Amino acid sequence: MTHGLIHHIEIYVSDLNRTVHFWDWFLRELGYTPFQKWRGGQSWKIEETYLVFMQAEDRFLDIPYHRCRVGLNHLAFHASSREFVDAVTTKLKQKGITILYPDLHPFAGGDNHYAVYFEDPDRIKVELIAP
Repeated sequence: MTHGLIHHIEIYVSDLNRTVHFWDWFLRELGYTPFQKWRGGQSWKIEETYLVFMQAEDRFLDIPYHRCRVGLNHLAFHASSREFVDAVTTKLKQKGITILYPDLHPFAGGDNHYAVYFEDPDRIKVELIAP
């Protein structure tokens, strides 16, 4: 165990099947492997950290997620290189996934911040950033 590292993150989603379809390829690209699957949830793991997506109950689906409200703004993942960011960007475009801030890409985070930004099906912002 490494003291202080995140053990897991659990996110409720509006449509688990759509979310799993969206996240599976991306997480595998990053080196995550499927970890657990059960009715209403699925997780992927890398080393000692895992990411969980759970189906939200119908009674909580009346107000959609928005990253500017209180709560999670975005998930940011390390990339091994700028070339890896570029390769994932190409795959995102091939899948029809909109790149956020296209006029500033790949420096939307600043001059020394090489990254791609996009959204998952619930509009959770995702960032993949190179060193």
